[in-house]
Amino acid sequence: MFDLDNTLHDANPHIFPHISRSMTAYLQAHLDLEVEAASALRVAYWKRYGATLLGLMRHHATDPRHFLWHTHQFPELRRMVVREPWLKQALARLPGRKFLFSNSPVHYSRAVLAVLGISGLFDDVFSIEHTRFRPKPDTFGFRRLFRRHRLRPEACIMVEDSLENLRAAKCLGMTTVWVSRAPRSPGYVDVTVGSVTELPGRLARLHQRGRRHHGRENR
Repeated sequence: MFDLDNTLHDANPHIFPHISRSMTAYLQAHLDLEVEAASALRVAYWKRYGATLLGLMRHHATDPRHFLWHTHQFPELRRMVVREPWLKQALARLPGRKFLFSNSPVHYSRAVLAVLGISGLFDDVFSIEHTRFRPKPDTFGFRRLFRRHRLRPEACIMVEDSLENLRAAKCLGMTTVWVSRAPRSPGYVDVTVGSVTELPGRLARLHQRGRRHHGRENR
């Protein structure tokens, strides 16, 4: 299972600033706020609930589909996506089924995969709509994805940039891969990579260590 933003592409330079501006503009228009107040409320809801959307749904009865559609419009998406060289080749080398599991809306998730040229490598795109708007790290979405595809958590790997989301995945029994350039990782992270392109080699070594450990236990 792969997260999308800051996992399969770098969202920091262009994508995230654009989403922040779009969300602020949405709050201005629909809550009749000045730009400073709208920006402060967006950040406050994000800090309190983990997602601006959850605060809007709880306090303003905002239609989540309307909000997500209007805040995830990217007329110049191809120019804004920052991709890793050899991403498609690295993903193609990984065994097993592949699922995108993102807190982003499905129209945006599919559009980014198309720009990256990797749509055909994924068996499903599982977005925030499929979680009934209960985003990660809530485990509700994980469990729905497991049931939908008859997956066993212990047979799954979660690849993420968010430590909170990885902690939830680990509690469910998944192997966890943190996409980060941090030198040290928490105990609930099994593998740390600087880029998804490192995954084939790192997972192969993890598998080999597991086989050696299993062999010693059986002696």
